[in-house]
Amino acid sequence: MLPWSKVLAGRLEQREIHSEALEGNPLGDPATRPILVYLPPNYDIESDRRFPCIYVLQGYTGHVEMWRNRTPFRQPYLETADQAFASGEALPAIVIYVDAWTKFGGSQFVDSPGTGRYHSYLCDDVVNFIDSQYRTIARPESRAVQGKSSGGFGAMITPMLRPDLFGALATHAGDALYELLYIHDFGVCSRYLRPYDGDIWAWWQDFEDRTAFTKACDGPLLSMLGVAACFSAEPDGTVRLPFDTTTGRVIPEVWERWRKWDPLNMIDAHREALLGLRGIWIDAGRSDEYFLDLGAQAFRDELHRIGVTDLYFELFDATHSAIEYRYPMSLTYLANRLARDE
Repeated sequence: MLPWSKVLAGRLEQREIHSEALEGNPLGDPATRPILVYLPPNYDIESDRRFPCIYVLQGYTGHVEMWRNRTPFRQPYLETADQAFASGEALPAIVIYVDAWTKFGGSQFVDSPGTGRYHSYLCDDVVNFIDSQYRTIARPESRAVQGKSSGGFGAMITPMLRPDLFGALATHAGDALYELLYIHDFGVCSRYLRPYDGDIWAWWQDFEDRTAFTKACDGPLLSMLGVAACFSAEPDGTVRLPFDTTTGRVIPEVWERWRKWDPLNMIDAHREALLGLRGIWIDAGRSDEYFLDLGAQAFRDELHRIGVTDLYFELFDATHSAIEYRYPMSLTYLANRLARDE
């Protein structure tokens, strides 16, 4: 595998979008965001044709420039996605790589007084921008959303919340089954906060004043603070952690706010939206460190319980990391499931 970039068969545009939803967000993050838009090989040839769209969401701490990253002996997703379209394996579609970075590293793609209105940004600002700028098929059965980890969580919840916009999803090791995903880290983070007298904001000040990720505590504490800002911020933006920072004991009323965002606990309320989807792809590595293989299986089982049986499910040999080779597989599945322009 040559380590250099290759010429795409399709075309990649880097654009900027100004988001009304992100204006005045509580973290002071930019309301103008970069966005990558991939146009399939025949987009410029068939000038009267319209195309379905697949929106790609990144995991926690992800941002759009990371899609260009190259690792030894592997191509970046921008290139493997292009190959799927160039080979004809995937039917043509526009692919949109969305940026939802925040000061804390991510947004969980939800509206929160602790981070900003990132679900509105995705569903209203980004979708409207793409539909106004490109030859899209602007209907839910021609839009899909795909993501990994936190992005996989975003992919699971967005068609539930906005079936008027999205008609298919693919989740790779998406956040689910929160009892296994998060509670273990309540104890881990409590231990890490001992030198900071249990004050996560004292750690945050330290984190901001030095090179990031130079202490073992940085990853778990950043994730915990960031997700709390998304799931359990008060209306005035005050962030509440779901555990006592001296003992790790669960604070039930705060933890319940997190549980309401567990996709498993959202399924019954959004049964009709899920039954109407044109395609669902669920996968994860069998040895996922965050037990998201079990979360994926539980999500599949809950979908079966409400009558959703037309879906793709697979557990494969991997951990949570280095599974980007799976993305073009689900991309092909989604592209071939979306309604075409008649």
